[in-house]
Amino acid sequence: MPQISQKGLAMPESPIRKLTPFADEAVKAGKKIYYLNIGQPDIKTPKIALDAVKNADLDILSYSPSQGFETYRNKLAAYYRKKGVAIEPNELIVTTGGSEALLFAMGVITDPGDEVIIPEPFYANYNGFATASGVTVKPIFSRLEDNFALPPVSEFEKLITPKTKAILICNPGNPTGYLYTEEEINQLADLAIKHDLFIVADEVYREFAYDGAKHHSVMNVEKLSQHAIMIDSVSKRYSMCGARIGCIASKNKEVMANAMKFAQARLSPPTFAQIASEAALDTDDSYFDEVISEYVARRNTLVEGLQKIEGVKVAIPKGAFYCTVELPIRDSEDFAKWLLSDFDVDGETIMVAPASGFYSTPNMGLNQIRIAYVLEQKSLKKAIEILTLALQAYKK
Repeated sequence: MPQISQKGLAMPESPIRKLTPFADEAVKAGKKIYYLNIGQPDIKTPKIALDAVKNADLDILSYSPSQGFETYRNKLAAYYRKKGVAIEPNELIVTTGGSEALLFAMGVITDPGDEVIIPEPFYANYNGFATASGVTVKPIFSRLEDNFALPPVSEFEKLITPKTKAILICNPGNPTGYLYTEEEINQLADLAIKHDLFIVADEVYREFAYDGAKHHSVMNVEKLSQHAIMIDSVSKRYSMCGARIGCIASKNKEVMANAMKFAQARLSPPTFAQIASEAALDTDDSYFDEVISEYVARRNTLVEGLQKIEGVKVAIPKGAFYCTVELPIRDSEDFAKWLLSDFDVDGETIMVAPASGFYSTPNMGLNQIRIAYVLEQKSLKKAIEILTLALQAYKK
């Protein structure tokens, strides 16, 4: 029988999606599920984006340029400049989602056997992207008690070897909701320059910063001009996860020239999705005011509810729409399966993401879950009620 590659065997399952069979069986059994496991916003996609696709008058659905349509890149660069981030159209390449942008970045800056340092917990697919690229993740532990703030720079330096090529951060963070301060970004910048490393910043949640806090982009740190690579996406910003449009950006010309080779190899990003994404850039700022206000209210509802549950600890998110929660249990994956297969309150239950999948270090996060507060407040309150009762029943 033909053998599967070691790379294929090593690819991790998604901690978010691997419980789907349990959810499917729960639905077949007639249960209603409150989905807290995945970052799929229930916010409506801007109508202007959907209308652009409906009204597109194309005779041929052809390839776009490998770097993306020029009109879209021009408007995207203007969007960044409006947000105070100085990016020129030739300093970005349109990608098939932020995922492809991350794979391009890995492909450009690492060789098999190289290392990338990532504060954990982190977006689970970073493990997958690293495995696909033959790269070793060197995790650095951040603490729930500190709201998952940046670990001390001295801890990073302990992990740096001749094989270290980059530090990868998600800002604001998935799964923690942590928003890095300007001081923390500057600390990373100094470290990158000292050791001649890249800083790869996944900034797909840049719009979602709360409590008066400001998002600080690596693209705005002048001394990082040759070290910074930014990853972005329309998925969360405009609630367009299915569009699969993102970008990779850097002022380092060599980085972008080599990323272009990867872009050419996959031919082009999708045409209709670029049409929608370009139109979405004309969305009125009031859209974001309303969305951010809604997410702040949801966060407050969720955190206040969780803090009332005995034995539960929660980090306070300053951005994105996730929080990492510590539960008074030993195995959150078993608990998550049990919620779907063996528990309900009047025919209703919840689906959560076990947090161990957001760590690279074995046996970390076993008693933690990630909750995505992408449901409206009434549903969140109901979900908290179900979680409260579930923990009481599960511990018995």
